Amino acid sequence: MRRGFNANFTSEKYARFLRLLDHGCGTHVKFRNCETPMFLPRALFDRMASDGAELVRQLLTPEYRARSEETVPPEYRVPNEDARPLFIQVDFGLTASLEPKLVEIQAFPSLYAYQPFLQRTYRDAYHLDAAPAPDFEDQFRRAVLGDHAPENVVLLEIDPQHQKTLPDFLLTERLLGIKTACITRIEKRGRKLYHDGVPIERIYNRVIVDELVRRRVETPFDYRDDLDVEWAGHPNWYFRISKFSIPFLKHPSVPRTRFLDEGAPDDLENWVLKPLYSFAGLGVVIGPSKEDIERINDPRNYILQERVDFAPLIETPHGPTKAEIRMMYIWTGEAPRAVTTIIRMGRGKMMGVDHNRDLEWVGASAAFVV
Repeated sequence: MRRGFNANFTSEKYARFLRLLDHGCGTHVKFRNCETPMFLPRALFDRMASDGAELVRQLLTPEYRARSEETVPPEYRVPNEDARPLFIQVDFGLTASLEPKLVEIQAFPSLYAYQPFLQRTYRDAYHLDAAPAPDFEDQFRRAVLGDHAPENVVLLEIDPQHQKTLPDFLLTERLLGIKTACITRIEKRGRKLYHDGVPIERIYNRVIVDELVRRRVETPFDYRDDLDVEWAGHPNWYFRISKFSIPFLKHPSVPRTRFLDEGAPDDLENWVLKPLYSFAGLGVVIGPSKEDIERINDPRNYILQERVDFAPLIETPHGPTKAEIRMMYIWTGEAPRAVTTIIRMGRGKMMGVDHNRDLEWVGASAAFVV
């Protein structure tokens, strides 16, 4: 499938693919989408799905739950925490021998509406003879809406019209019939929240607390308030399952990881420095120097993770490209279920789309499991 795709690729097909993305989303997609999808072997997908679910289970023990209490900032501790996370993302890279290795883990929703649309757009634009992913719309609907009418559910974000993930918000609105709301436009009356005068009964939470703090956003309610509202993706889990979790995981897919305050190794060039709470690769340093370490005032809020050589396994006209695979889970049944993926193609040191913007055949992508 890879050879056939590369042989039949044309710049005209890619241009049509981009036009279809913008048209289908109803807005311009500002992040770079790769020229190609990934063709992912079923056995490898199943292995990563199983490995990721096992990692999540390790973080649901009473012992880890107690240990992770310290991660939730008191001023952002939301009452009525769910017993388990609803949305989980587990990112893997692949070695030359196709061994999945953990990059990150996060209990926070990602592009659940955009990724199936992206896959369909690849198929339509390139006339691919590849089966679509199994439909998980009903499960996604249950996760976001719960037992509530769409008009009483909002997707909550900070300044959503100017977020790069706006295409996902618009597709979610269309798919579920809910509205996207800026957190600053919410109104609080007693124990209830309202948006445009309509009561909010459930929140599909896309607000990252780090961004609230960094942008000094004043919210119309206090996260500590005991409100008459449900959370689809309870905010406390963003902290509990995060980079903080990685040193506690015991699994062949997990590289050696330590908290920075436990001391730095001598071979720093073989490690990656990561802040515990950040997104889109902010603050990550590959092969940090001693000076990088010494500049950090709060080492308890950083980890050092063993650097893994991820292999450039995707053949492209511009040379082999690496792929980072995000397994996206929804937990509405007895166990977390991997429902779709996000693929990041890259040839730079880091895989995020912002770190590969001047290259071709890199960027955000989708997978066909074959």
